[in-house]
Amino acid sequence: MTKQENKQQFSSRWGVILASLGMAIGAGNLWRFPRLAGQYGGTFIILWFLFLFVWSIPILLSEFSIGKKYKRGVISAFAQAAGKKYTWMGFFITLCTLGITFYYSVVTAWGLSYVGLTFDLVKSPQLLEGLSQSFLEDYWVNISTGNFTTVGLHLFCVVLAVVMLYKGVQQGLERVNKILIPTLLILILLVSAVALSTENGPKGLVYMFSIDPDLFFNSRVWIEAVTQSAWSTGAGWGLMLTIASYSREKEDVTFNILVSGIGNNIASLIAGIAILPSVFAIAASDEQAITFLQSGNTALTFTIIPLLFAKIPYGEFLGMVFFVAFAMAAFSSLISMTELCIRTFTDLKFDRTKASIITALLCMIFGFPSAYSLDFFSNQDWVWGLGLLISGIFIVFAVHKNGISSFKKNFIDKDSSVILPNWMYKTAMIVNIPIGLFLIWWWMSQGYSNNPWFTEEGQWNMIDVYSNATIVTQWSIVLLLGVLFNKWLYKKFVEAN
Repeated sequence: MTKQENKQQFSSRWGVILASLGMAIGAGNLWRFPRLAGQYGGTFIILWFLFLFVWSIPILLSEFSIGKKYKRGVISAFAQAAGKKYTWMGFFITLCTLGITFYYSVVTAWGLSYVGLTFDLVKSPQLLEGLSQSFLEDYWVNISTGNFTTVGLHLFCVVLAVVMLYKGVQQGLERVNKILIPTLLILILLVSAVALSTENGPKGLVYMFSIDPDLFFNSRVWIEAVTQSAWSTGAGWGLMLTIASYSREKEDVTFNILVSGIGNNIASLIAGIAILPSVFAIAASDEQAITFLQSGNTALTFTIIPLLFAKIPYGEFLGMVFFVAFAMAAFSSLISMTELCIRTFTDLKFDRTKASIITALLCMIFGFPSAYSLDFFSNQDWVWGLGLLISGIFIVFAVHKNGISSFKKNFIDKDSSVILPNWMYKTAMIVNIPIGLFLIWWWMSQGYSNNPWFTEEGQWNMIDVYSNATIVTQWSIVLLLGVLFNKWLYKKFVEAN
């Protein structure tokens, strides 16, 4: 790593917190959370908050403290924390998150496409007369499959992220998030305020926080709660470790993680308050609104929300504001992922400019298939989104290698103003490995593919978008490469520095 990169650090605590919030608050807050809150109401929200403290915050605390202690990127810091023999685990965490980085710019591109669509609606209100669900479904298919405008927006997002980052953490990541995060929260609050001001809007708020005791006995609600917490907060991604590698020497570990973790959940709640009241505002009856929400429509963001907003006063303008916020949320996560890639190359002693150029080229090239093909995008999201649970388990493993109590004392509590109870952290570190393994088993047993392992001809079904075979194949390639080159990785990322 270059001396210049070694001196990089955030200028203040708020720089770290805003970067952490930018990493965590993404498209999932504005898309997936409102859908799940609509399906399961307050029961889901209670369990979701529970897993924030059981899974997400303990893993984020572990990541942050490792990055803060060793001041290196994921591969180097993880190898030093877990031991030389386990460098391959850090390699997997890095490649898993890079796999997501390569297609996440496409999510930002989709958001920008809908900003354009809603801007046209604001500019030409007569277009609202032809707006229908079938039109929006066609529009979605058009921008997500074989559309070179989407490819162009993907390239634009990658270049913009790298340009904002290449000067360093203070001039790049910190400065960008000081603008992005407050603006994003203001936009979501604006949408929420308007949605609640509609005639039936408050009914959506009551519905969102209503508790159905029977749902506590529904295993699917528990699964959805823990996966939403894991993926929304970024626990196990290696991103918090990367951010912490630029933290100041006496940075408060626990305070920063509590603020970013709870802040991420508050952003999700605000997004839910924006969406659910809007559904009640335009539905013909309360029963129709509830039926729609409980259907679990996964296309809510792109094929329903523009239609919802178009039917309330100033809704076309509100729709544009929502998709500006959506694009900003996706981009704030993208720049943190991009920084992880840049940091990986600076650990290999590339200067920051060269590392930024290499990162841009990799993201543009490997992101192209996802920008052009929705099937390829869905496959990568299926494989590496689930792979984050493996990454989380690896982080927990690194804690166990140091001894749970010893790790908490020497890595976390050392510079923390808030000391979490030892039993809370220890319990989380004990239960999270079986939780992670169970989630992987459960997710792969849902039957998303008709032939999860083998085709009808008996061939290994690795090319099916949602097969288990494609997951195992891609994970195995990365794990095998990591194990085979374990000594080389340790030499290049640890011994050479």
